[in-house]
Amino acid sequence: MDLVNAIVKREPNPHIPTLSPGDRVKVHTRIVEGDRERIQVFQGTVMRLRKGKGANANFTVRRIATHGIGVERTFLLNSPRVEKVEVAGHTHVRRAQLYYLRGRHGKAARLREKRVVETEQAPEAAEAPAEE
Repeated sequence: MDLVNAIVKREPNPHIPTLSPGDRVKVHTRIVEGDRERIQVFQGTVMRLRKGKGANANFTVRRIATHGIGVERTFLLNSPRVEKVEVAGHTHVRRAQLYYLRGRHGKAARLREKRVVETEQAPEAAEAPAEE
């Protein structure tokens, strides 16, 4: 029972940012092949987040592989196998689960990018003379 309690009380992974459905992410996972270990990157769109209790929290990422075949993979948020998650971009979605993407192919499966409002620089920084 100590092993189960250790998994349930595990600290959240600091290398996983806050995710939301529609985010384009790169998930770096640790793969063990025999006595060797390597990092594999799975890049795709977050389809769903499942905020379970403790160790049950997970997220599903979907990507389109060769010949238009969709591949989905579910990752545990607190797994030691997940090395890090990089958010490559945010898209505008109106659903919590994006299961409708399974039935779409090509251009119909595209999601609209969120607009990112660029913050203006402070006036002091804009007027500062260039160093010579």
